[in-house]
Amino acid sequence: MAKSEEDGMLCGRVEFGGIVRPACLDFLPEAEVGEYVLVHVGFAISRIDEEEAKATLAYLEQLGMLQAELGAPEKGRP
Repeated sequence: MAKSEEDGMLCGRVEFGGIVRPACLDFLPEAEVGEYVLVHVGFAISRIDEEEAKATLAYLEQLGMLQAELGAPEKGRP
C-alpha cells in the first residue's frame, strides 16, 4: 500500500492478487504502508494481520470468487 492525498482525500494504492488498485483511506487514516487492509467498494475499512489476509485470499480462491474480483476468467472458461 502506498499513501497520498488527492482532492482532499487520503488515498492509497493497494495490491490484491497481483493487481494494484486505488482505495480511499479516509476511514482508516492510521493504516501504514506495508500493512494489510480490508477494502470494500474502494474504501479501506479495517486493518488485518498477514495471517488473516492470506486465509481470506485462499478462501476467495477456493470459492472461485478471486477470479471474478480480479476480472480474470474462471478456470476452464475463456
